[in-house]
Amino acid sequence: MRRGFKTEASTIAREMRDELNAAADAPLDMRQLADHLGIPVLPLSDLRADAPAPTGLLLGAATSMFSGMTVFDGARRTIVFNDAHSPGRQASDIAHEIAHGLLFHEPAPVADDLGCRLWNPEAEQEADWLAGALLVPDEAALRIERLGWSDGEAAAAYGVSTRMIRYRRNVSGARKRVQRARARRGAASARRRAAPRAPAPSA
Repeated sequence: MRRGFKTEASTIAREMRDELNAAADAPLDMRQLADHLGIPVLPLSDLRADAPAPTGLLLGAATSMFSGMTVFDGARRTIVFNDAHSPGRQASDIAHEIAHGLLFHEPAPVADDLGCRLWNPEAEQEADWLAGALLVPDEAALRIERLGWSDGEAAAAYGVSTRMIRYRRNVSGARKRVQRARARRGAASARRRAAPRAPAPSA
């Protein structure tokens, strides 16, 4: 990723929570964020089999493999996500599409004339990273580590998958930061216990 992008993503994640009056380490509903940004969110199951392209193409595909996409009508955008997936996966899929919008990624066709998938690796990598920061920002990862929550407990609290929790605990550096802080406190406590005590004053 380009230099400085991870810092930029953390800043965007904080700004979104500020706009919604949410604490920096609070869970954030991606549907609420999409609504705040004026982006309709549509579950795949709401689409009709006779829907026009490109939505009709989605229903004709192997829907289990479909996660989400942004459909454009001029400057208007709608996020379509696969509601057959788990709630945690749905949150990640919606966050990924929101991230594309927040990063002003240019819309592009999903396939070429031969039906082959078109892919922009840099844009997808950036959207993945920002999606994680929106769902579990650095401050949230630190909170999870300090509270000693399991991946399952944290996933339930933040409405994401355990895989996302593990990913954010590691890439945010929260795990190492908390471990180092605990090690420093333990060392300081050991030094205090080992320090000789001043003799009691004589009578």
